[in-house]
Amino acid sequence: MPEEKYVAVVTRPVAPLQPGEAAFFDVDNTLMRGASLFHVARKMHQRGAFTLPQAAGFAWKQFKFMARGENIDDVHAVRDSALTLAAGITVDDIKALGEEVYDEMIASRIWPGAKALAEQHLRVGRRVWLVTATPIEVATVISTRLGLTGALGTVGEVSDGMYTGRLVGDILHGSAKAVAVQGIADQEGLDLKRCWAYSDSYNDIPLLSLVGHPVAINPDAKLRRHARDHNWPVYDFRAGRRAATFGLKAATMGGAVYGLWKGFARIRGPRA
Repeated sequence: MPEEKYVAVVTRPVAPLQPGEAAFFDVDNTLMRGASLFHVARKMHQRGAFTLPQAAGFAWKQFKFMARGENIDDVHAVRDSALTLAAGITVDDIKALGEEVYDEMIASRIWPGAKALAEQHLRVGRRVWLVTATPIEVATVISTRLGLTGALGTVGEVSDGMYTGRLVGDILHGSAKAVAVQGIADQEGLDLKRCWAYSDSYNDIPLLSLVGHPVAINPDAKLRRHARDHNWPVYDFRAGRRAATFGLKAATMGGAVYGLWKGFARIRGPRA
């Protein structure tokens, strides 16, 4: 059985199910530009939850994340600060905050190419899950808004309808993602060798190696090398570039081509 603390089910595919098949998407720098957790921190600052110097620290970590990829120390630092600040806040308030964060900061940062890949999986009947260190409330909002199957995310402990400032389990990161996905596979009867996984980070190698169709999107340098050495497909939507792509199934090719076209169009600019 899966680790229930990580799971939030949203919807089902729009086509008849492909038995045993699913796709798993990381969120930060894979599905969206930047880190969703930092946007949560920014929204909390706007609500007066912490000081300007603290907000500046979060902004600097966000800049580094976008420039060089995920740094687990930075992720943990923001997580610890957010947990401390969340203590005593109600679940309803956090859910409302997640909706605001999506509308104001995340929706415009979704990569069209990655979104098209997820939609193509749904179109042919595959379940699509988000797998992210982002708080489950925010991950669920993203999944719901994009019409995906559900989300696996980090869960804060709740008592009497309020967050305690502690986690249920640990942050959903690195090898923990592979464990959570294996749990979903066991519950849903998935054949992981017939499943896809998408990520930008070398830290997600355990997840990517778990499935039969690993794909690197906007990869950091270490993941790009690993993908090249293992002949994994690589897509880079950050500047409309495409790296070498090998073995990507036709079922997802249409979405990838759409995303790449959008990226190239941004670089070329409007035609005369």
